[in-house]
Amino acid sequence: MLIDTHAHIYLDRFGNDLPDVLARARERGVERIVMPAIDVPSIHKALALCDRYDGLYAMAALHPSDTKDATAADFAAVAAFCDDPRVVAVGESGLDYYWDRSFDAVQHDFYRRHIRLAIDKDLPLILHIRDKKDRDEVHRDIVRILREERVASDHPEKLRGIFHCFTGPAWMAEAAAELGFLVGLGGVLTFKNSGLDVLAQDLPMDQIVLETDAPFLAPVPYRGKRNEPSYVRYVAEKLAEVKGLPIEEIERVTTANAVRLFGLEG
Repeated sequence: MLIDTHAHIYLDRFGNDLPDVLARARERGVERIVMPAIDVPSIHKALALCDRYDGLYAMAALHPSDTKDATAADFAAVAAFCDDPRVVAVGESGLDYYWDRSFDAVQHDFYRRHIRLAIDKDLPLILHIRDKKDRDEVHRDIVRILREERVASDHPEKLRGIFHCFTGPAWMAEAAAELGFLVGLGGVLTFKNSGLDVLAQDLPMDQIVLETDAPFLAPVPYRGKRNEPSYVRYVAEKLAEVKGLPIEEIERVTTANAVRLFGLEG
């Protein structure tokens, strides 16, 4: 069994064939899918899918790129959703320095709020971390703020989660482990010359979960196409190749990691 720990299957790009998408996922052994939120409407959509299909779980958060115009009421709604048993994580939050740097202070404020919310609700925190290529400012800010909030918290032991779409640098994996976070490996692992395969060789298996980020970042051989949860199988196969391990071991360990982190059944 595999778990796709990050898939936006509530988006319109799945509006015409979601039952087929989910059937293909099950055929490929992907029995559970966790859906990250980007805004309040996306939480509603994810929860509606949880009610319609087995094996789906939701997150609640405001994507960093969506915090520019977010309000206190939006965050209050996110916090309220975290009491719903169908919500298994606070995510995706974090920082995005790729598109627009005009509201960094706002991003930082909401990022801190999400960290505190995750600790308060005792839920894992799923982090979006993006910067321009060959820059690591966002990585340093992500880690610095996490450390600051952990020190300030009365319950630092509750801080945990995933560095979503992990692509490095290598020191970030060490920082993640120190902070109690796993790393999410997706389609980039299959990209030629991404360098992620080299980084993955040194990642402990108990720190890895698998994801697609569907409909984005489809793995080879579907790179450039719409991604979907069934394609997490290609990520697992590539990780097995990189690690020199049987695919069954990749399935067993990454699934156990996800089940433990999200508190899923079985």
